[in-house]
Amino acid sequence: MRPARLRGSDSRRTAALIGLLLAVSGCGTRPATDAAAGRASAPDAAALARAAQAIQAGPLLGHVQVLASDAFEGRLPGTPGEDKTVAYLTEQFRKLGLAPGNPDGRYVQDVPLVGIDGKAQMRLSVNGKPIATAPRTDFVAATTRFVPQVVVNDADLVFVGYGVKAPEYGWDDYKGVDVRGKTIVMLINDPAIPDPNNPSQLDETMFKGRAMTYYGRWTYKYEIASELGAAAAIIVHETEPAAYPWGVVQNSWSGEQFSLAAADRNMSRVAVQSWITLDKARELFKASGQDFDTLKAAALRRDFKPVPLSGAKVGYTIDNTVRTVQSHNVIARLPGSDPALQDQAIIYTAHWDHLGRDTSLTGDQIYNGASDNATGTAGLLALAQAYKALPSPPRRSVLFLAVTAEEQGLLGSKFYAENPLYPLVKTVATFNMDVLGSWGATRDTQIVGAGQNTLEDDYARIVQAHGRVVINDAEPQKGSYFRSDQFNFAKQGVPSLYTKAGVDVIGKPAGYGESKRSAYTADDYHKLSDEVKPDWDLSGAVDDLRLLFETGVMVADRDTLPTWKPGSEFKARRDAMLAR
Repeated sequence: MRPARLRGSDSRRTAALIGLLLAVSGCGTRPATDAAAGRASAPDAAALARAAQAIQAGPLLGHVQVLASDAFEGRLPGTPGEDKTVAYLTEQFRKLGLAPGNPDGRYVQDVPLVGIDGKAQMRLSVNGKPIATAPRTDFVAATTRFVPQVVVNDADLVFVGYGVKAPEYGWDDYKGVDVRGKTIVMLINDPAIPDPNNPSQLDETMFKGRAMTYYGRWTYKYEIASELGAAAAIIVHETEPAAYPWGVVQNSWSGEQFSLAAADRNMSRVAVQSWITLDKARELFKASGQDFDTLKAAALRRDFKPVPLSGAKVGYTIDNTVRTVQSHNVIARLPGSDPALQDQAIIYTAHWDHLGRDTSLTGDQIYNGASDNATGTAGLLALAQAYKALPSPPRRSVLFLAVTAEEQGLLGSKFYAENPLYPLVKTVATFNMDVLGSWGATRDTQIVGAGQNTLEDDYARIVQAHGRVVINDAEPQKGSYFRSDQFNFAKQGVPSLYTKAGVDVIGKPAGYGESKRSAYTADDYHKLSDEVKPDWDLSGAVDDLRLLFETGVMVADRDTLPTWKPGSEFKARRDAMLAR
C-alpha cells in the first residue's frame, strides 16, 4: 500500500496552499481569542495541515477490516451485526473524546424499523397461458405493508412507459388511463429524450439530459404507483440504464427488507413492488402481441399513452414474517468553540449498514460490504480524529453521524432528517461518504450531482490548493445524488455535498481508474465478493478525506453560510426554512 501523504509538500505549493486557505476561510483576519466576544480564533493553515495528517491509510484500513469482518455478519440492521457495529463506533467515538451526539447523553438515536421477510410467488399469464417465472432468476417481489400476507389476484397489466408524471416538463405517462387495481409495468430511469437538433445527444432541457432526475429512481416509481392506486408495480431491469446488473437486484431485494415504522402499517403503499428481467419482459410483451423495443421507443415521446398488455394477467402471493426492530443511528459531537455559533452545526454522514447474511447459501453467506460502506464509516472515524487534532474546535459544532438502513432506502438518514436531534435550520451543511476509493491516489476527485450548492465551490478551491482537479459526476445517468444519504438532508433544504473518488490514477495507465470502478460495479457491488482485497491502496481515500476535512473546517469556522444555487430544486425549501 502506498504510504499516505499530504500533497503539495514542497515549499512553493505549501505557501500557495496557506495563502489560498487564508483567503477562502478568512483565517488570519480574526483576532485571537476575544473573551468579551466569546470567540476562538480559527486554526492557521499550518495547524490545519498538521491536523489533516491524523488521517492515515493504516488506521483507515484497520477500521474497514473490523467492520467488514465475518464477525460483524454483514452489518444488517436488527441483527447481532448491528449490535457489534454500534458498539464499535460508540467505543471509537468515546476513545477520541467526542461528546455523545444525542442531547439525551447517548451516542445513538433510536430508529424504529419494521422488518419484513417475504416469500413471493408470481403468477404471470397471457390469455390463460402461463408464463414461467422463477423467484430471483426472473423476478423479485416484496411488500412494505406490515401484514402476514399480501395477495394480488389476476390484475390486468398496463405498460406506462417510464411511469413519470412531471408537469414541469409537460410529461404524463398516465394520460387517459385509470390504473387503480391494475399492475403497471415501467421502464428503468427517466426518459432519455434525444436533442432535436442533434439526435446523437440528449436534450438538456428535458429531464436534465444525461443526468438522472428523481423521476428515474425506483423509489419514485413505487411512490407514484401508490399515489395512483395501482395494485402492483413492475420495473423492467436493464443493466446499462440501471448502471448495475441483475445480480444487484437479486441481492438487494431478497431476504429481510426494512421500512420505517408507520402508524398505517404502510397500507397506503402499493401492495407489491417488483422487478422483472429484460428477457422476461420481452417474453411477456411478445405473448401480448407487442414488441418491447417498439413500445420503449414510443415511450420517449411526450404524446405516449399507456398501452394495455392484451390478455395479460399477474397475481402475487407474498407470505411475510414481520418483526419490529429498534435500529440505531450512531452520532458523536464536537462542540463548537464560539458560544455564539456552537448551536449551529455541520454534519459528516456515512451509512454503517450492509446486506447481512444469506443462510440459504452454501459456503460464504456474508455480504461483508467492505467498500460499501465500511470504507465510508471508517472515513467518518478518521475525520473525527483529524478534528480532535486541531488546536481548538471550529466555531460551529461538528456532528459525526453513522446512519442505519441506507441499503433499505436511505431510512436512517430519512429518520434523522425528519426527526433531527439539532434543528435543520441551524444545520449549515452536510458532507456524505459512500464507498471511498481503493485504487490509489488520483489527480481528480468527483462532485456528485454538481451544480447544486456553494459547498461545491468551497470544495473546488481546496482541491485546487492541493494541485488537483474537480470533475463533475462522471456518471450522471446513475442519479447517485438521489441514491445516498445526503439526499434526505437536501430534500429538507440543508446544503449537502457528496463526493466520490477520481479515476485519473497517478502512476497508472489511462483508463485504469475507470476500469477499477467498472469492475467493482460489475463484480463486487452488493455481492458476497465486496471484501477487503490484497491490492487495495487507500492513499487516494486519505487524500480525499483530507479535502473533506479542510472544506468542513472552513465552512464550520467562517461567517458566511453555504447556499443553494439558483435553479436547484432544493433552494426553495431552504429559503422557506430561513424565512420563518
